[in-house]
Amino acid sequence: MKTILVVGGAGYIGSHMVQMLWEEGYDTVVLDNLSTGHRDAVQHGDFVLGHAGDPITVTDVLINHRIDAVMHFAALSQVGASIADPASYYRNNVAATLNLLEGMRHHGVSKFVFSSTAAVYGQPQQRHITEQTPTAPINPYGHSKRMVEQILGSYDRAYGMRYIALRYFNAAGADPKGRLGEHHDPETHLIPLVLQTAAGQRDAITIYGNDYPTADGTCIRDYIHVQDLSRAHLLALEHLNSGADSEILNLGNGEGFSVNEVIDTARRVTGHRILSVNGPRREGDPARLVANADRARRVLGWEPEFSDLETIVAHAWNWHLSAPPLKESDAGADKHLAAHGH
Repeated sequence: MKTILVVGGAGYIGSHMVQMLWEEGYDTVVLDNLSTGHRDAVQHGDFVLGHAGDPITVTDVLINHRIDAVMHFAALSQVGASIADPASYYRNNVAATLNLLEGMRHHGVSKFVFSSTAAVYGQPQQRHITEQTPTAPINPYGHSKRMVEQILGSYDRAYGMRYIALRYFNAAGADPKGRLGEHHDPETHLIPLVLQTAAGQRDAITIYGNDYPTADGTCIRDYIHVQDLSRAHLLALEHLNSGADSEILNLGNGEGFSVNEVIDTARRVTGHRILSVNGPRREGDPARLVANADRARRVLGWEPEFSDLETIVAHAWNWHLSAPPLKESDAGADKHLAAHGH
């Protein structure tokens, strides 16, 4: 039985990944400092409290557990915060990952599945973004992820460390069985914000810009179910286990939904009135970001199971109904905060 180190496994996507690995017969070790994750979200395997940037912690984990491969989900991911404090993003997202890779290199672990992002593309002009779309990050968050991709390419060429970097678009939804879900503090993602509004935890959802060149004037994004994301990571791991070469792959449904469509879908799913208010555009928000994930389908044999927006919202809502209550800071002065996704 192979043991997988899941860095950031107490977070939203990482915890779903741990659940799936366990169901598929893998042993897991989670390394997480709980800065944004939740200890009770780690329902299987061993848990180590610590940071990937700490050489002693990384060495101890790799020595004390027979790690076969590493999945890396731990990163700061807020665009605005990366602009305000780029040092923390380069320190956490780049330097800490480099420390993790060095630990792997010195202890003979040579398979790495990396959580990358569509933010590496910046503001592309193509209607559907492929892996050949030029990378042109427009903020430190996107730059930090692209830097790691470049480091991984160098490590592959020099040290034979094989990797798959998955550039995904907007993670959404929750475990279909309701065991896990999305719980950030503060929350910045559109679907949970809309659901919090439906539940009366926020007064309204703000739509930042209703004059974009789209059918209804609001931004269009590609939402991918967290379960489908986890399945893609599992297939990526199995692809590396088969001896395959390194890859960079997009993950998305290939379908775009506007902010208004998300809100309307949430109204149908929840049966609640959801108040929305219009606000100004936010700097750096492209009108449309939709993935072309044909290569992931071809290379990994991956196919999204939950591509329907109503299903994605329904799974998120089912989890939200039983989720821990919001902290006071979450439901206070920032009630009108909204987001268009990653």
